[in-house]
Amino acid sequence: MASATPSKGPRRGLLARFGEFLPVTPRTPPLSLGEGDTPLVPAPTLARDVGCDELWLKCEGMNPTGSFKDRGMVVAVAKASEAGAKIAVCASTGNTSASAAAYCAAAKVSCRVVVPEGKVALGKLSQALAHGARIVVLRGNFDAALRAVRALAEKLPIALVNSVNPFRLEGQKTAAFEVIEQLGRVPDGLALPVGNAGNISAYWKGFSEHAGRTGAARPVLYGIQAAGAAPLVSGVPVANPETIATAIRIGHPASWELAVKAKNESGGLFAKVPDEEILRAYGRLAAEAGVFCEPASAAPVAGLLKLARETPNLFRGKVLVAVLTGHGLKDPQTAIAQAPALGPSVADDIDALAEALA
Repeated sequence: MASATPSKGPRRGLLARFGEFLPVTPRTPPLSLGEGDTPLVPAPTLARDVGCDELWLKCEGMNPTGSFKDRGMVVAVAKASEAGAKIAVCASTGNTSASAAAYCAAAKVSCRVVVPEGKVALGKLSQALAHGARIVVLRGNFDAALRAVRALAEKLPIALVNSVNPFRLEGQKTAAFEVIEQLGRVPDGLALPVGNAGNISAYWKGFSEHAGRTGAARPVLYGIQAAGAAPLVSGVPVANPETIATAIRIGHPASWELAVKAKNESGGLFAKVPDEEILRAYGRLAAEAGVFCEPASAAPVAGLLKLARETPNLFRGKVLVAVLTGHGLKDPQTAIAQAPALGPSVADDIDALAEALA
């Protein structure tokens, strides 16, 4: 089986490690919180049920703020600082706000965040608050919030750091380089959750750049959406997206065209999975692979399992990677709701304790 350990040495950060492949200049500040070099973890029992030879989990929740957003944010904020920006803004369902606030704090750039009312996991919002971001709650969904900040950035001298910022995708493409390095090869297929659709576009950019340099093949991409928020599956925007997977509760992805292009060029597909299957995969990842992820991160595994049921032998002989975009502590409410009840209270007595543990 291929080695899948992170590269040796200290976590230098993406600007230092992949600078030759990123739009950095001598004037770009060397911003880093130690992002990147996230682990690739095997999932043998899930691979068995998917019907592939190997299934690996790219655990992006091990980035500094607990999600893949750090890869793109370090480049976006560094370039904003290089350009003299004093204020950055983003719309967010949670992870973007946490990442933007952390990197802005490190770069000494003020951060402003617009979140949709009642649609953000508190674990993520608490991070943005801790890093000093000013948060405004918009009466509307994420799509409305993104429209608002895009219009704001056009009128005011303020840097927009959502994934419509091309520097975000430049940073996020580095995950594709790491997957190839860790596996020692290009995977046959890669599945990932799709919300605003920037990440699937970024992975494809990374794999395509690697193919251009080396002549290597590119993987098939499987973009998985929640059934209640699946505009790329249906082909039309969803006015009121709903899913327990808050990170992908988006009805009109900003990177729609790029994502469709990536899917088509890879020979892949978009698929949707209901919340109950996302939660089932969420539980299996924790119990069988030892990986605690947020619900949206379980969507690609749920999607692979569903595709395997619908088309037996679809993945026979394949080496697959599922991208888990965020840590489980991002959404503690869901973790608590899904957890079994605590065991009984027992007396401070060794025999009583032994009996209870048995």
